[in-house]
Amino acid sequence: MCRRLYERGLIAGQDGNVSVRIAEDRVLVTPAGMSKVDVRTSDIVELKLLADREVESKGSREESSEVEVHLAAYGVRPDVHAVIHAHPPTAIGFSVAGETVEHPLLAELKYGVGTVPLVPYEPPGTRALADIAAEFLRSYDVVLLEHHGAVAVAPTLLVAHQRMESLEHAARILLVARQVKGRAN
Repeated sequence: MCRRLYERGLIAGQDGNVSVRIAEDRVLVTPAGMSKVDVRTSDIVELKLLADREVESKGSREESSEVEVHLAAYGVRPDVHAVIHAHPPTAIGFSVAGETVEHPLLAELKYGVGTVPLVPYEPPGTRALADIAAEFLRSYDVVLLEHHGAVAVAPTLLVAHQRMESLEHAARILLVARQVKGRAN
């Protein structure tokens, strides 16, 4: 999945992270400080969930710095078993401009992703970001993190990836539409 995210330009370098809930109290997550395209099975970190989003780590590497967002999502959505945090460049461009990727008639969004709210900025890797993202993820499957990236949640990794890919695809379509409309005026 990490390679797919990289190949589709949704992450670069050490950006992004992926997790899967494998049991009520167990999560597999990508490691910190590693380019996701290079991640191998042996690099995956297993987390045992303790009280108050504390974890016990098992593996040779440290878990992703954004693990708080993943754990918060699992905490508010029992239906979620996969979380992807990526940095889709066009969608992030919208978030840097203070906008979300929205269009009521764009089928790629309406049926594949749903409404995509813009989560107000909080510093990456903080509990504050995790808390505010979790509030939005209670009701939405994909959120844009202002000035940062996007989070997609789903019952499976494949569906989470499809949602992230659809978000970026829709953002590209909307950007082109704005450019075309701007030239027409």
